[in-house]
Amino acid sequence: MNPLIAIPMGDPAGIGPEIVIKTLADETTQNTARCIVVGSRRILEHAMDYPGMPRLEIHVVNEPGEGDYRPGVLNLIDIDNVDMDQFQVGKVSGMCGRAAYQYIEKSIELANRRAVDAVSTTPINKESLKAGGVNFIGHTEIFSALTNTKDPLTLFEVRNLRVFFLSRHVSLRKACDMVTKDRIIDYVIRCTDALRRLGITEGTMAIAGLNPHSGEHGLFGDEEVREVFPAVEALQKMGYHVAGPIGADSVFSQALHGKYNSVLSLYHDQGHIATKTLDFERTISITAGMPILRTSVDHGTAFDIAGKGIASPVSMMEAVRLAVKYAPAFLQQ
Repeated sequence: MNPLIAIPMGDPAGIGPEIVIKTLADETTQNTARCIVVGSRRILEHAMDYPGMPRLEIHVVNEPGEGDYRPGVLNLIDIDNVDMDQFQVGKVSGMCGRAAYQYIEKSIELANRRAVDAVSTTPINKESLKAGGVNFIGHTEIFSALTNTKDPLTLFEVRNLRVFFLSRHVSLRKACDMVTKDRIIDYVIRCTDALRRLGITEGTMAIAGLNPHSGEHGLFGDEEVREVFPAVEALQKMGYHVAGPIGADSVFSQALHGKYNSVLSLYHDQGHIATKTLDFERTISITAGMPILRTSVDHGTAFDIAGKGIASPVSMMEAVRLAVKYAPAFLQQ
């Protein structure tokens, strides 16, 4: 039986409803996954009227086990939380921010009690969350709180390249300060465990250099000498398969071609640029280190094109594909 994936619909005013409908209309998705959408029936019906949109039969259920997982059917847990008289597509809205949070909250509840095998998330808008009084800045923070996970890991996957991040949404100056021996050791240990939970047990993790050419032994920047080299040496003595620092201008290409099973990027944009330049649409985010499996598109709500029926579902389809790929190994742990 195909894995059962919960898909929170995302911000109703963004492209989330469109890419969900297009993904569920895709033959490959239909043949490999059972998907249960958590969202608003009225918004989905509205989105099916956008130009060129496919039409699916909406089947409302209370539990995923009640779903009708045949092609052409969109199974939905309907949370009727959008006032259509107030709704405006493509606009920041506190109402839509609250609605998006409630879809995520329900999806996490399903995953926490194993009613679904994984969650694949769609875009939400930080401004709308704030306007709606939701005290989280994004998906990762929501999942962290609702799964009781301290400091979850972010893993990007695109083609054969996997990238973890030592820091995320902090300034570049602060990110440099966070490159410490102890933090690198902690992250490599947890990243290795996260890979194991996904069924990846072979290969070596590479640590990207922070400075150009990894500082050239302290000629321009000494973070590698002070923090990264000692961390790698300590981890190797502990039995971890880790290498580095490897210059950031080459390590991602080397990992893509199989030399390393993953890369630990030392700051946000270092790894984002590498993965998204390779293939923006197929760069998928996995939130690792949690008791549940979550994959996600890595693009925003695209308010500028929402409602036009032109949003590409490729990233959403890839997010579901990765959830299907990793769910069997993850659930066996």
